[in-house]
Amino acid sequence: MALRVLLFFCFLFLQAEDKSQELLSIQKQMALVDKKLAKDDNVWLKKFENYKIYNQIYTEKESVRQELRRLKNKKSKDLLKISTLEHTLKALESQQKMFESYGVNPFKDLIERPNIPNIPNIANPIAIIDGISFIKSMRLKHESLKNNQTALEEVLRLLDQKHQLLNQWHALDKSAKLSDEIYQTQAKRLELQGAQNILKTTIGIFQKDSDEAISIVKSQVKNQLFKLVYVFLAALLSVVFAWILKIISSKYIENNERVYTVNKAINFVNVSVIILIFLFSYLENVTYLVTVLGFASAGLAIAMKDLFMSLLGWFIILIGGSVHVGDRVRIAKGTDIFIGDVLDISMLHITILEDVTFTTYTNNRRAGRIIFVPNNYIFTTMFANYSHFGMKTVWDGVDFCITFDSDFKKASKIALNIATELSKEYTDITYKQLNKMRDRYSLRSLSVKPRCFLMPENNGIKISVWYQTNSYATMSLRSKIVAEIVEAFLKEENIHIAYTTSKLLKVDADALGDGFGNKREQK
Repeated sequence: MALRVLLFFCFLFLQAEDKSQELLSIQKQMALVDKKLAKDDNVWLKKFENYKIYNQIYTEKESVRQELRRLKNKKSKDLLKISTLEHTLKALESQQKMFESYGVNPFKDLIERPNIPNIPNIANPIAIIDGISFIKSMRLKHESLKNNQTALEEVLRLLDQKHQLLNQWHALDKSAKLSDEIYQTQAKRLELQGAQNILKTTIGIFQKDSDEAISIVKSQVKNQLFKLVYVFLAALLSVVFAWILKIISSKYIENNERVYTVNKAINFVNVSVIILIFLFSYLENVTYLVTVLGFASAGLAIAMKDLFMSLLGWFIILIGGSVHVGDRVRIAKGTDIFIGDVLDISMLHITILEDVTFTTYTNNRRAGRIIFVPNNYIFTTMFANYSHFGMKTVWDGVDFCITFDSDFKKASKIALNIATELSKEYTDITYKQLNKMRDRYSLRSLSVKPRCFLMPENNGIKISVWYQTNSYATMSLRSKIVAEIVEAFLKEENIHIAYTTSKLLKVDADALGDGFGNKREQK
């Protein structure tokens, strides 16, 4: 009998030992689960705790309010206690306002369907950036919902594990504290499971709506990319066509100036065509654009008259052909005169390289400057072209003054012969060019031979010799003719060049003279 009792106590001891080991194992597992649940980044449990705090504040506030009502209804009122409860009630109401957002739906911002903004209208390539940003934002919102779902599933898994461990612990230790904790954990699980179901539905609805919106945006982006390719190909075709026209113009047009002008025109038309291609491809309301441009052009035409006149002048120059690149031109603006070669004709101005000419010698005393002449000068300023329609020569003249007692007929003949001989080449060129101009202009006289004119002056007779010379190098031939004529006049005894001279004479007081530096004969 004693042996049986001993065995029974040994069994009880071993059973208690096993129970103690099992409890220790459960407590360790519980500590590990609680540690995972207590992480700072567990937003679901934080919001649930805030919800729990709100309910506690609400319960305590209602309790204080009932107690305050009871005390106020008493005949013998405890004013101190009433005042204390009133202050407590105000503090609780203030705390409740802080947690008011957690009162109805503590997980609202985690399970609520994100707002889908208006789908962007992608009508041009730049708007593709908006479309890509829209798609990216939709995917980020969906990813945020999925992250919330993953975090919630992890929390529920840990709560399920904790609930199971608490039940095992409660089976070994029937304490009220464990029962209350089991109840709190179960309430937390049920609340979070409800949020999980709502979140699952939210993700499904949002994914469907976002996929539809993304599909529309992708379709628009695809259409714009294809449209951009087509527009680019059209612009490229325009560039290639312009390049072919340039090759044809350089091959079949012999005049380099004409080739340059044609190429400029081709470039202008090409750029205009490309701009129109892009405008008509991406402008939804062309009529509205035309109306706006009409009013804008009227205002700009008044405010920027000179600019628009320059553009019109460029168009007139381009169409009329009055000036070409390489022409020798003369611009007069007030007292300023510039003569040089046209380097470029842009939409706003003509670029001229000033050359050494007789005008430079007499007026400017400097040359080699780059002159920018606004195109509107062709309407308001004296504009002369020395090489229009292929002309390469101009009339130039030199003047000599001989004394009245000189043989002026002989002098004029000598000057005319020298000018005729030295300018013969340019005279022939001029005659041929004028014959070509008959097809375009009415030319009554084609006399291009050198001419000589005699004019009386105060100090003699002026001989004016005119001849044809190179419009690009007038000074060279002028200098040569002057040298030849002066040399020929000096060889003639009866031809004297008249020029102003002055003599300074020192008169001896003792010497007798006639007042002109000539001594008188002494008697």
